[in-house]
Amino acid sequence: MSAPPPQPPDYRQRFWERYASAVHRQREPVSLAAADAFGRPFDIRLRGWLPERRDAAIVDVACGYGRLLRFFTKRGYTNVLGVDISAEEVELARTIHPNVVCADAIEFLEAHASQFDLVTAIDVIEHMRKDELLRFLDAARQALRPGGRIIIHTPNADSPWVTTIRYGDFTHELALNPNALGTVMELCGFERFEAREGGPVASSVLSAVRMVFWQVLRLKAMLFNVIETGSTGSRVLTRVFLASAVRPVANQPKE
Repeated sequence: MSAPPPQPPDYRQRFWERYASAVHRQREPVSLAAADAFGRPFDIRLRGWLPERRDAAIVDVACGYGRLLRFFTKRGYTNVLGVDISAEEVELARTIHPNVVCADAIEFLEAHASQFDLVTAIDVIEHMRKDELLRFLDAARQALRPGGRIIIHTPNADSPWVTTIRYGDFTHELALNPNALGTVMELCGFERFEAREGGPVASSVLSAVRMVFWQVLRLKAMLFNVIETGSTGSRVLTRVFLASAVRPVANQPKE
């Protein structure tokens, strides 16, 4: 019986090796100021989802150059870890936050069962194939302590403009809408799924104006949906959305 043919190398590895120099350094600035600007809207977008304890164990997987790590540390969290598969990204991230390791996100989570109170995955799952997404969610649930939370930020297939994001990166493999992601996360053992829009947040006069105009456009998009289907759908229509779910706490034995 002949051995199976060797599998070709994953094309994405070629990109991960140079993702920082090929993407981040061309598309966006890498600095503390840029990281702080990125984090400001998350005060509102993540409201009610973050741990109350400032010593909660937090891991940001595929952390890039550390923007969300900066967000957490500026808000007083003291036990924050970043993980990224790209050595270039890790080098950049350590200029923002010292506690960053170079590792595959799924393998890292699988090796750290019940160690974290919060797992964040910002712009991560769209780079995964469907089988990888299931493995990632299983690993994230196992890495969380009971009652721990996962937060995901990803392209929104319900958005009229999703193709801008879905096809804006050669390594994007999929795009889900809130309903599909919620179903998959429930299948992987999570509960209390919630989705939120990732649109403008009123942090300045300009962003407040953008938020008002977005609400007008959003109502028009919902109207199209109602006319065609009789339903408003998920009501989450921004190009990207945020999702949160929780690892269940084991039932206490009955007395």
